[in-house]
Amino acid sequence: MSDEFRREEIKIDGTELVKKVKELIQAGNIRRIIIKQDDRTLLEVPLTLGAAGVAALTLFAPALVAIGAIAGIVTKCTLIIERVEEKK
Repeated sequence: MSDEFRREEIKIDGTELVKKVKELIQAGNIRRIIIKQDDRTLLEVPLTLGAAGVAALTLFAPALVAIGAIAGIVTKCTLIIERVEEKK
């Protein structure tokens, strides 16, 4: 079996950004998170496959700090999520 990646875009307020990213990290099937405002990429964070739960939040604490800083600056942004899906 090989893995496939599915890309999903969510329009989100800066105030909800950190909360949503924490939820995604805990889900554990995220390969990469990209935060964009208009056409500019503000942050791109590759995530380790298989890291889930509290351990994942600890590993990605520096990224969450950066995301929190971005959330304080932007009002609207696009969150692009690359999910891992097993190919059957």
